[in-house]
Amino acid sequence: MARPIVLFDACVFYPARLRDLLLRIAKSDLFRARWTDRIHDEWIDALLARRPDISRERLQRTRALMDAAVPDCLVTDYERLIEDLLLPDPRDRHVLAAAICCQASVIVTMNARDFPASRVGQYGISVQHPDEFLASLFELHPAAICEAVRGMRANLTHPSRSVSELLDDLRQVGLAATVRELESMQSLL
Repeated sequence: MARPIVLFDACVFYPARLRDLLLRIAKSDLFRARWTDRIHDEWIDALLARRPDISRERLQRTRALMDAAVPDCLVTDYERLIEDLLLPDPRDRHVLAAAICCQASVIVTMNARDFPASRVGQYGISVQHPDEFLASLFELHPAAICEAVRGMRANLTHPSRSVSELLDDLRQVGLAATVRELESMQSLL
């Protein structure tokens, strides 16, 4: 059975905890995660605007690690589609163009209103908030999601995080429904 293709918008890479969780789950082969160099540029520029204490070089390293961790993640040759697409914010057309080009079934974004169903649905694409996306994945594959969270927690050493602290972190980045699901499995985290 073919794995669904999921395109991540830049806004889901901005919070480090959310980016970490999405990438860990992407490596579990439940779906094929995709993004573009332009999406990378967007999240990096947004983060640098708010966090001048982080160097561009550090974020470029993160970018390279992301691309290396998820084979075939970069969508290319989508630019030709941009001009013909209509969205409320023309600056989001490149995201939809990339989703069309890679035949994504879902765009995961925190800005669903920027991708109205009337515009993206005609391409067989749905739009989901990362919380909706992760909560639905949890229903289908709870062990894989728990394993990803457990891996996150194991890697957090400076400072380390308890299960409840990590769940609070995830709740703060907008994953309330996902956290409710994870709370029922705390012993596995």
